[in-house]
Amino acid sequence: MEFRDKRVIITGGTKGLGKAIALSFAREGAWVGVNYSSDKKSALSTVVEFEKLETKFILLKADVSSGSDVEKMVRSVLAQWEYVDILVNNAGVIRDKLLMFLDEKDWDRVLEVNLKGTYLCSRAIIKTMIARRFGRIINITSPSAITGRAGQTNYSASKGGIISFTKSLSKEMARLGITVNAVCPGIISTPMIENLDQETKSNLLHMIPMGKFGKPEDIASMVLFLASERAGYITGQIFTVDGGLT
Repeated sequence: MEFRDKRVIITGGTKGLGKAIALSFAREGAWVGVNYSSDKKSALSTVVEFEKLETKFILLKADVSSGSDVEKMVRSVLAQWEYVDILVNNAGVIRDKLLMFLDEKDWDRVLEVNLKGTYLCSRAIIKTMIARRFGRIINITSPSAITGRAGQTNYSASKGGIISFTKSLSKEMARLGITVNAVCPGIISTPMIENLDQETKSNLLHMIPMGKFGKPEDIASMVLFLASERAGYITGQIFTVDGGLT
């Protein structure tokens, strides 16, 4: 129970990687606030799973690209928990198109959720972390930020921005007991990947030196390590967990 009574918020935490991270913290005794934006079905399903674990849990509905939504969400958590120890900025959207076909609204939405959302949530949380001289901020980025990918100029830009954001914020927070790091997941076995046709999956596997997809738990393990006391002297770093993809 490494994280017993630690207070954690995970954005985009009701499905995929976010859900795996949230459940991993809960199994280690953490109090978990799980954010979602609009998928009520996934949110209710997540509630059922957390109820089985008998841990302290809050479901938080908020659009992370909205400053007012984020401030309201954080106020709600602080009113119940007083402070937050760990923030995982996981919420993200994809609107893939070649640049010549990429609408301005799709560019804006991806940057607003992925990059602006990371900024808004971090800004809202660090106040309570600074007051206690302790905190862990872990941002989820992507191999697209490192290698680029055709059809993902908006997504790559947003995730590349998160890497730069991570490095700069880590320098601001280093003397205040707050670490800021990022995790870069490779191709992870989620329902989205499992639903692809066999040819597409084979092509993706061919890109990975290890020859297999990662598991959500692989990413959750890295996030929990960075949130732990063992990682107290690590900050401003980007950890790629991708089977050698990049």
